[in-house]
Amino acid sequence: MPTTTSLDSLQQRRAQIADQIAALGDLRSGSITPTSGRCGKPTCHCHRPNDPGHGPNPRLTYKVDGKTVTESLPNPAAVRKAEREIAEFRNLQALHKEFVEVNAQICQLRPTEPDELSAQEKKLSKRSSRKPSAK
Repeated sequence: MPTTTSLDSLQQRRAQIADQIAALGDLRSGSITPTSGRCGKPTCHCHRPNDPGHGPNPRLTYKVDGKTVTESLPNPAAVRKAEREIAEFRNLQALHKEFVEVNAQICQLRPTEPDELSAQEKKLSKRSSRKPSAK
């Protein structure tokens, strides 16, 4: 976004971004990763030599209170749903970044208001011109 933009146009852009954020659908953070491996049954085919094991099984991984949480995605429909929700979360992140940048530009362009000190603040800000007494 150009830096020579007017305050009015920046405020309009901020409102547009807020509207876009409000229009977002279901979203969630995380990523989808395929997992594969061997199960715990010693007689299963996955324990045979040169067998690739089970999988790949898609899983959704995300953080809750600093802990990693993993959910199984049991079918292609669940995978597509999670992909849409993650894509919408990425849209939110991009809009949030732009929202903060536009607000920073607004803050730089907005004129400062003169300070109006209250009577109490004026009294506190004045220093005595008397010299301190020697003890």
